[in-house]
Amino acid sequence: MKKRYDPELIKDDLRKLIQQTLKEALEAELEDFLGYSKYQRTNSNNSRNGYISKTVKTAAGEVEIETPRDRKGDFEPKIVKKRQTVLEDLENKVIALYSKGMTVRDIQELLSDMYGMDISPSLISKITDKLTPRIEEWQSRPLERIYVILYIDCIFYKVRQDGKVVDKAVYVVIGINKEGRKELLGFWINETESASFWFKVLNDIKSRGVKDVLIFSVDNLSGIEKAIKGVYPQAEIQKCVVHQIRNSLRYVSWKDKKGLSSDLKKVYGAATLEEAELRMDEFEEKWGNKYPHVIKSWRTNWEELMAYFKYPLELRKLMYTTNIIESVNSKFRKVTDGKRVFPSDMSVLKNLYLAALELAKKWNRSVIKDWGIIYGQLSVIFEERLEA
Repeated sequence: MKKRYDPELIKDDLRKLIQQTLKEALEAELEDFLGYSKYQRTNSNNSRNGYISKTVKTAAGEVEIETPRDRKGDFEPKIVKKRQTVLEDLENKVIALYSKGMTVRDIQELLSDMYGMDISPSLISKITDKLTPRIEEWQSRPLERIYVILYIDCIFYKVRQDGKVVDKAVYVVIGINKEGRKELLGFWINETESASFWFKVLNDIKSRGVKDVLIFSVDNLSGIEKAIKGVYPQAEIQKCVVHQIRNSLRYVSWKDKKGLSSDLKKVYGAATLEEAELRMDEFEEKWGNKYPHVIKSWRTNWEELMAYFKYPLELRKLMYTTNIIESVNSKFRKVTDGKRVFPSDMSVLKNLYLAALELAKKWNRSVIKDWGIIYGQLSVIFEERLEA
């Protein structure tokens, strides 16, 4: 004989409780709809007309319920809708599991093991599809009028399209607002990363209310400056120094990497722009013959790479690298690692949207370190634009 603390008996009791609660709630709904109680005399031209049985899936397992009907067929229950077969508590659990990076198949197996429920992958997909209108609303929400810094970057995912697996670029934009809080502005999907699509993304941001951006922190994508200036002509552009260092070291021999890195650090770690220019001349004299492509890359992008020297030290630390967005991208990868190929663009967006909501909870509780000092500096440098 099973003891009362047996998990199966506990689940059975819970199912009975849910069944009874739903029965009472549905009866109350019909009573409110008809306007009179079950045994009350009335002159109403509508009345009760028996029940219809169906099985609904809940977080405690499958429950058989009887939905009361009215004679006219006008009654539309809200607790458990007419064609609803999955209750909200289970839907929330499915979406929570999905947000942790579990695949549809993983969720199916987990629900089968824990609750003995046979939920098809297509039903799980339909549950997560309920996120679509929320994502569309989030993607089109109004933004703030001005952002101090926007970090822009791409992350790539494999997506099934027209029977083939293709790489898709997901454009990610993170802003720091006037209060010193980080905010993820949105996601955009395209076949590749290109300056022309960034132009489209920035115009979308502008149409959602962003009238000005003080500083852009970007990677070294060709043509990105033109795209930014086409939408925000007053913006300062800072190319990511960390990206530049990585690209510089990519084609350097192993035995030279340590020495070349050390000499590069003297350039970007200088106290002033004048010192950085002097160190760059020394760097070119030492390494120019052996690695002319490194010198050419730094010289070509010098103005955008060294833009941070115009600003105080606290602000430099914020703008000289896109590490903030790379850190966010690494979090996205954690929740998408189990999904090597996504079935659609929307599948990618659903996962990233749920991860973005978790980030927003954390970001809303904190501000950038030393923000009071930084904003004071910004108020002097960009006085007219911030006041406007």
